[in-house]
Amino acid sequence: MWVYEKKLQFPVKIKTPNASYAKIIMSQLGGPDGEVGASMRYLNQRFTMPDDLNKGLLTDVGTEELAHQEIIGAILYQLTKNLSPEQIKNQGLDSYFVDHTAGIWPQAASGMPFSSASLQCTGDPLADLFEDLAAEQKARLTYDNILRLIDDPDVIAPIRFLRAREVVHFQRFGEGLRRLQDKLDCKNYYAYNPSYDKGCGCGN
Repeated sequence: MWVYEKKLQFPVKIKTPNASYAKIIMSQLGGPDGEVGASMRYLNQRFTMPDDLNKGLLTDVGTEELAHQEIIGAILYQLTKNLSPEQIKNQGLDSYFVDHTAGIWPQAASGMPFSSASLQCTGDPLADLFEDLAAEQKARLTYDNILRLIDDPDVIAPIRFLRAREVVHFQRFGEGLRRLQDKLDCKNYYAYNPSYDKGCGCGN
């Protein structure tokens, strides 16, 4: 299904390691609105999407989120490479280090491990696309918050790229939602499977 091109979607070349930056940026790997959850959400939702265009949209965006995991992993690796134990302790990564050394492990900035409970796949195309729109806005906000806390241009550049892609994904999901809604009437607006539909109260 996929052809893997062995280069990052956006280059990551960080000259100055910084464990405190890694501690907050790791939220966009395994946090509640991070890239691991995004790829899982979209690549699973696509199976129950009723039309090929939106199925392809979820496949495209889910695949790109895998590429974003790779970018975040590269950022985290370069921010923590060759740090001394004193730097790790002084920069607040000591509790993470005890369990994972400098391995790349999906968790939120708070320390909460990644959980699939932070994402939803309902089988209802409308519910899933609204979930996806919200997910992209929350991911964009997380990147905004990260940018408020860092000042290294080597880190800022790929984070800005990733934030811009969240905006594009939001726009594409909006197009997908409008495309889906254009095909619906009130009989199947709330429940896509007619056998589950109890009626919307409009009399039709």
